[in-house]
Amino acid sequence: MLRWALIFLVIALIAGLLGFTGVAGAAVGIAKVLFLLFLVVFAILLIMGLVAGRRM
Repeated sequence: MLRWALIFLVIALIAGLLGFTGVAGAAVGIAKVLFLLFLVVFAILLIMGLVAGRRM
């Protein structure tokens, strides 16, 4: 998921440099959503790992 966010970020940067502002804006939006989703999943798994680690 993080890999896809970085891919869309690179696409957005390249499209922005070439003047394709619509494509760049869409790619940035997708990259933001994927990155936030990654952070949420990471936080949930981190908390679950800490809770499971204390039980053992």
